[in-house]
Amino acid sequence: MKKRILITAIVSVLAMVCFGQQPAKAKKILDKTAAALNAQGGASANFTMQSDGVGSTSGTIAIKGNKFRATTPEASTWYNGTTQWTYMKKTEEVNVSDPDERQQSQLNPYKFITMYKSGYRLGVKDVSGGWEVHLKALNMGRSIQEMYINVSNQYLPTKVRIREGQKWSTITISNFRAGNQSDDIFTFPAKDYPDAEIIDLR
Repeated sequence: MKKRILITAIVSVLAMVCFGQQPAKAKKILDKTAAALNAQGGASANFTMQSDGVGSTSGTIAIKGNKFRATTPEASTWYNGTTQWTYMKKTEEVNVSDPDERQQSQLNPYKFITMYKSGYRLGVKDVSGGWEVHLKALNMGRSIQEMYINVSNQYLPTKVRIREGQKWSTITISNFRAGNQSDDIFTFPAKDYPDAEIIDLR
């Protein structure tokens, strides 16, 4: 009986130690991932997105810090850190907005690099070729409640799964290319779209 109690106590202590190390390890992995994404002044990549009830699309993205530009067959989006422009190719409309966290994440698979530092409980597990980091919101009112981020041994994200309410979106990232991105590419080039109708949603 005493031996069983001792074993139970040891297992409990080990579990507590591992749980305590998880957030620190997860943060360290994401810190290194964020640094890798911005090491050369930005990066570009290809992505494929699958969303529950919406369907799938694919495209390219360029990032620099919190700024991004994403292009898909349906739309092009520019975000300069404050304002977002989304050009819908079918209607030739440009929606201008100051997007919230949820809206940014819908087209920016790298949004997590500015999200994980506060407001989320972090966990991590080893997977083939790297890690899977789990983020769960501490505030139930947060628009993005949960995320799983697969990170390679080179500290590059390969897949991001995002939960909003009961719906999941999965973004698979490929062909990552580190390299300086000009600030100009993150602002809508109005002169290139003279016939576009501007719809200001701010």
